Amino acid sequence: MSTDRIELRGLKIYGHHGVFDFEKRDGQEFVVDVTLWTDFSAAAKSDDISDTIHYGELADDVVRIVSGQPRNLIETVVSELADEIMGDPRVHAVEVVLHKPSAPIPHTFEDVRVITSRRREVPSS
Repeated sequence: MSTDRIELRGLKIYGHHGVFDFEKRDGQEFVVDVTLWTDFSAAAKSDDISDTIHYGELADDVVRIVSGQPRNLIETVVSELADEIMGDPRVHAVEVVLHKPSAPIPHTFEDVRVITSRRREVPSS
């Protein structure tokens, strides 16, 4: 697997995910971190954005999913994010962290995070 990676950290998105009716109705802020592994060699050579993963478009895709269809579980959302990102064949692996800092927990806490990763076998060169 390539050691080149792109990291998108702290993307804040308003969504309507949760098992409680008020979560779906009122929504809340979610925060997403994405790390994806790819190969920068073509982009480094060409200096052309079309030869790499456009992190602005990556952010747009993440926002579309998190702000879209309400889900009961953030585990579902984080899995959808990882599968979407792995749809680009240039992505060798991805780790997605979905934070739910305002989760309805009746205790003092800093954050709730669910984390998933995906990986494909990439032929060695």
